[in-house]
Parts: sequence; structure tokens; C-alpha cells
Amino acid sequence: MMTDRDMAREAAKKRVQELKGYYRHIGIFVIVNGTLLLLKLGVLTSFLPETFPKESYYYDWINANILIWGVILAVHSIIVSRHRLTFFKKWEERQIRKYMDEDKDDVDKYR
Repeated sequence: MMTDRDMAREAAKKRVQELKGYYRHIGIFVIVNGTLLLLKLGVLTSFLPETFPKESYYYDWINANILIWGVILAVHSIIVSRHRLTFFKKWEERQIRKYMDEDKDDVDKYR
């Protein structure tokens, strides 16, 4: 049987794992897209094999990659910070109160 303390510990562990995954996502985003951006800017061309294409149009997809991945990272940020967003909690409380009041009115109507 899990106590409140055990449940709180499990919730905290889950939150820490979630944050670790988020920070890992940011790190991978910076490393991969930073490398791609340096490649596009020509900074890394001296490290590429001779047969590797060096024309600028070859790297046009990098902007789309950064944009799409950036949007995904923004969504991940919202998901991770959902506990800090009081708007959703207040909205949920208002909805619960509203439906409870409606149910109470319905019950009172038939008394």
C-alpha cells in the first residue's frame, strides 16, 4: 500500500525524469541545429570530404528543420511547464464549480 509520501515521491521522480528529458531535448536541438547552421554558413566546409556537395541550395532544408524542430521544442516547453500555468488550473476549477452548481440546481428543481 502506497502512502501519501510514497505517492509524492513517485510524482517528484516522474517530474525530474520529465525535466531531464526536456533538458536533453534542448541540448540535442542546440548541438544538431548548431552544427547544421555552421554547415550551412560554410564554417565546416573545410572538414567535409571533397565529394560532399558545397552549393548553398543544398542546405536550404536546414531552415525548415530548425523551424519545425523549434515548434516541437516550444510545445515540449509548454507541456513541461504545465504545472506552472495557473490559467489551466483556474479554468478547470471554474468548470468544476459551474457543473456542480448546475447539478445542484437540477436536484433542487425536483425537490
